[in-house]
Amino acid sequence: MSAIAMGGGLTACAAAFDPVTDTASPVAPRVQALVDANRRYPDWADFPRSTEPLPEPGAIAAEVSTLRVTGGALAGEVSRIDWQITDAPADFAAGVQARIDSVPVAPVTAETLAEIEDFVRRTRERGRAPPPVDRR
Repeated sequence: MSAIAMGGGLTACAAAFDPVTDTASPVAPRVQALVDANRRYPDWADFPRSTEPLPEPGAIAAEVSTLRVTGGALAGEVSRIDWQITDAPADFAAGVQARIDSVPVAPVTAETLAEIEDFVRRTRERGRAPPPVDRR
């Protein structure tokens, strides 16, 4: 039953990869021409050839050896790091929360939405133009 459901789902997806151009559109002929011109994937012959010579097998082996040595040195440095991971996730989370709580919050960050909207209302009132002057 699941194979039938998956097969139905895959056939539904296949239709998405073969879209049909709306023939009523004024740009339909141009769109279809672009689609037809770019329908195939590029061949290897379409890619430019490299003018640089390929490295010798000895040079490749030397690079691999260098990477192995460097990787071993890195693994040694990582093993000397004093990782501060605890076995108790709840204690770790509590410690992180305590460090966060010890940092004071900027007053502007603690403003509520009502305070912000009140500030916006007061600012708009201050920015309103005064009534026109009677010139009589």
